[in-house]
Amino acid sequence: MGKVFTQFTMSLDGFIAGPNDEIAQIFRWYRSGYTVFPAPGTRMVFKIARASAVLLGEEWGELGAIVTGRRDFDVSDAYGGKPPLGVPLFVVTHRVPQEWVYEGSPFTFVTDGVASALEKAKAVAGDKTISVGGTQIVQQCLAAGLLDEIRIDLVPMLLGAGIRLFDNLGANPIELERLQVVETPDVTHLRFRVVK
Repeated sequence: MGKVFTQFTMSLDGFIAGPNDEIAQIFRWYRSGYTVFPAPGTRMVFKIARASAVLLGEEWGELGAIVTGRRDFDVSDAYGGKPPLGVPLFVVTHRVPQEWVYEGSPFTFVTDGVASALEKAKAVAGDKTISVGGTQIVQQCLAAGLLDEIRIDLVPMLLGAGIRLFDNLGANPIELERLQVVETPDVTHLRFRVVK
């Protein structure tokens, strides 16, 4: 089975988006380099540092499925009807959006929790990795010991306010082992294993 990881771009003060879910400022690194990088399974083309392109090419090439939450799904406007990076997308929700329930829908809605969504994603992904998105879903995975790696793309800026990834984790520390650090002028890629 592939690893279960989360990957977010984050400001130095710990925000993954601004107060109104805006991400343009912290995502500037996706267009500040000189290496053309087509995002797999999409029509998006980034211009990033060469080291970023090598790292993301390896990581995203191993991706087999994504698990996220309903809020992330809604804020992203259902990803324009196409799952990110062209892999199966599982949405953890209490209320299934009926407009997306039809044969051949690109999304699978899971109403019985994050562990169930991960099981379904693993069954589809096989040996490939599973990405977990949505702050509450990531927090639930960390609390339940379901996350293997944390991948942070740290940008050199202070947002001052917004949405934090690592809130609501409880009182017990979560130990991490550093796996990799890749530095570029506009982003530092930090990779950690969650110690279980």
